[in-house]
Amino acid sequence: MVAQNGKDLLVKIDMTGDGQFETAAGLRASRLSFNAETLDVTSLDSGGWRELLGGAGVRSASISGSGVFRDADTDERVRQIFFDGQTPDFQVVIPDFGTVEGPFLVTGLEYAGTYDGEATFELSLASAGVLGFVAH
Repeated sequence: MVAQNGKDLLVKIDMTGDGQFETAAGLRASRLSFNAETLDVTSLDSGGWRELLGGAGVRSASISGSGVFRDADTDERVRQIFFDGQTPDFQVVIPDFGTVEGPFLVTGLEYAGTYDGEATFELSLASAGVLGFVAH
């Protein structure tokens, strides 16, 4: 596999709940993280080694991104999702790998700016249900 452009890692938002996704406007950097809690089942019979129970922990994913505030339709949608506490579907397109899709909650939304620079924003999302993965 050859190196991929970071700009091709896209965060997309289901704009109306009908499965029509649009790329979040203005993002310059984005990150997708997967996490799995472990369930320790170590006992005296473990021979001194820790044992973990496979498939028993809670899995989660988080998305974060930052970029230039553009006041686009996607910006308005994210604001509304945050204030309404909704968990619509999002997609993360990982170039030449696949697409992760499922419900996410907006857990953080920040706006910033300086007198001699552009307005920026930061976005944090946490998975809110089962996620799917489709390989490209």
